Amino acid sequence: MSLENLRDALSNIDRQIIDLIADRERIVGDIGRNKLSQGTATRDYAREKDVVDKGRAQASELGVDPELAENILTTLIRSSLASQERDRVIAEGKGDGRQVLVIGGAGKMGNWFAEFFTSQGFQTTIADSSVEDGPGRFRNWTDAGVDYDVIVVATPLAVSGRILAQLAVLKPPGVVFDIGSLKTPLIDGLRELRSAGCKVTSLHPMYGPDTRLLSGRHLIVCDAGSTEATAAAKELFAATMVEQLDMGLDDHDRLIAYVLGLSHALNIAFFTALAESGEAAPKLARMSSTTFDSQLLVSGAVAHDNPHMYFEIQHLNKFGLRPLDALADAAKRIRELVASGDEQGFVDLMQKGRDYLALRA
Repeated sequence: MSLENLRDALSNIDRQIIDLIADRERIVGDIGRNKLSQGTATRDYAREKDVVDKGRAQASELGVDPELAENILTTLIRSSLASQERDRVIAEGKGDGRQVLVIGGAGKMGNWFAEFFTSQGFQTTIADSSVEDGPGRFRNWTDAGVDYDVIVVATPLAVSGRILAQLAVLKPPGVVFDIGSLKTPLIDGLRELRSAGCKVTSLHPMYGPDTRLLSGRHLIVCDAGSTEATAAAKELFAATMVEQLDMGLDDHDRLIAYVLGLSHALNIAFFTALAESGEAAPKLARMSSTTFDSQLLVSGAVAHDNPHMYFEIQHLNKFGLRPLDALADAAKRIRELVASGDEQGFVDLMQKGRDYLALRA
């Protein structure tokens, strides 16, 4: 066969693969509807393992890389779960025509929440300085009023604190919650809302605006003094597979200083060191290692995110300097061990880290 004929044959197989995926998706839809009618959980880990194990075994028999088979099947499973989760959210329809205002609804996470509420059957109104006034759209959030069943504050942290305080004066009748990555700048506003008798709570979605499947993701819920508001906010996510974590406001920021602050700083330090190294990026890329590539992938995502948001996460957290000091100290210690030729000290440092990380398993 000629090269052209071989390519045509390959394209034909590709079309068959897509046709089979479409058939699979239709069956997945039927399975999702069956689960919903039977009250069965969306995710079945035992079934997923069985699918992957059988796929790997079949791949081995056919001389196909089992890792390739597992990657393909895992991607298909995640796509199926995302579809089933979305269908379940729509079917359960928590909104039932209730009204929600998303302040900052044109931003990345604000838009995620606006779409999430709309899919649940809420009448969703967006207030954002970047939109033009129109049906369900307000440039100034105060023009939208506060007579809503739910109000979400999804603006930058410094702005969110002021909005929460203003809402406390207006005393909205519905549930109010922020989605801030930090709570330190928001505590005063949250307390003012609670003192005013408002139903207020505080959330932190530990996922980004491109998230389609909430399984394996975390939603931190910080009770701000209104158990009614906290329960109502949790119920909004009951149809999803997100894992909800209860956390105190102070505990949140202390832990986030490491989960976000430290990890962000580490990646910023990594790409800053590279950018200031004098070495050409293409040259480094050609001779990169598995570890370098992995770190570069994460650092690249950080570098292309919102720098103002990252600065807020570092600067506005009252616990923020502690992990930065720890990072600087760790880098200094590594340098000293290398410079002095202290191999045992270096080994001990790695062993200490290995022991700590083993606790995560």
